[in-house]
Amino acid sequence: MPSTCPDLAVSTAALAARAKPWRLPGGVTFVLLAAVLFAFFFAASAPSPLFVVFQHAWHFSSSMLTVAFAIYAIALLVSLLVAGSLSDHIGRRPVVLGALVLQAVGMGLFLLAHDIGGLIFARVVQGVATGIASGALSAAVVEAAPASRKRLGALITSVSPLAGLAVGALLTGMAVKFSVQPVMWVFGGLAVVFAVGAVVVLWMPETVTPRAGALASLVPRVSIPSRARAEFMRGVPVFVVVWALGGLFLSLAPSLMLHVFGIDNGLVNGLTVAVLSGMGAIAPTLLGRLAAPRPAIVGMASMVLGLVLLLVSLATRSLALFFVGTAVAGIGFGGAFSALVQTLAPLAQSHERGELFAAIFVVSYLAFSLPAMLAGFLVAPLGLLTTAQGYAAVLLVIAVFGTWRQWAGARADRRDPPVGG
Repeated sequence: MPSTCPDLAVSTAALAARAKPWRLPGGVTFVLLAAVLFAFFFAASAPSPLFVVFQHAWHFSSSMLTVAFAIYAIALLVSLLVAGSLSDHIGRRPVVLGALVLQAVGMGLFLLAHDIGGLIFARVVQGVATGIASGALSAAVVEAAPASRKRLGALITSVSPLAGLAVGALLTGMAVKFSVQPVMWVFGGLAVVFAVGAVVVLWMPETVTPRAGALASLVPRVSIPSRARAEFMRGVPVFVVVWALGGLFLSLAPSLMLHVFGIDNGLVNGLTVAVLSGMGAIAPTLLGRLAAPRPAIVGMASMVLGLVLLLVSLATRSLALFFVGTAVAGIGFGGAFSALVQTLAPLAQSHERGELFAAIFVVSYLAFSLPAMLAGFLVAPLGLLTTAQGYAAVLLVIAVFGTWRQWAGARADRRDPPVGG
């Protein structure tokens, strides 16, 4: 009889252990979530070197090519605004799981596409999946990071998108160059990756306690906290020039390689995006040693110099100068944007930060998509070279203005420091 209570306690503990599902260890979860975040942005740039391949096969115009590119960014923005905070209410795991399943479907749609309409539909599905995943995955990576290395989680969330864009474009370019079936290899491989990711996510621990308000969270909210408004407005030229240049490269750079520089090479097409995004990924580390606000100023100055070099390369048709200009602009691409986000984030309270980032995403993704789409429609009447030169010239003017705004704002802040600072 005395042994009854201990036996009952042991039996109860055993039943509880069996009832509680097994979950992956925290360290493994962190690595896998970081890999999934990387994979989403790898897939985002993967179609870029293939756009020219699709255009040759299906004979659609440059304007439709940029529509296929831009529709992804617009779908991403809409889904991000609608579902960006959903995981705060229902948990990270179900949102990431749904996004992975939808992304795997999107990769399958690329395989099934046989015309520009099918390509556009696949890009819409891909954009929606990436928008749903972005907020939940970024938060999950930070939350899954070891307690002693939370800054590593934040660093991965800021570097993974640009690193993914760089590697995705480069490896897809290699597939175009060295494979007879690049579409099958790229999108078939990605479909498997995302399907496996969906299965793995089932075993990951949840980091959020579900709470009420899921339906209300689907109503888009965009606002700028009063303390951040001056800095935000000062940074608008930065957001515009950085992401509009990214949009130009992901949509029209392969066409420039073919029709301006006379190069029909998938690997070179991939390098155009890889150099810009790759330099952007390492730029925050390169400029991070500078005291604020110097990283933003140096980043914008790099953007100005890079755009000048790009314009000269287009005028002289110098491929080497084009890549030098791309690398220099890439430093500004990643450095200026990262510096500005790091400046803005502390100016918002925790309950305001989500809406502040929504405002940043609205400006950034509109700049990423709409100018590139407009450029695509101007190619027919103006020609590709003239359109690209005009596009870069407009960005140069904005970049010069943005550099001056960052410099003048820094001087004003030094002259009139905040009260209590």
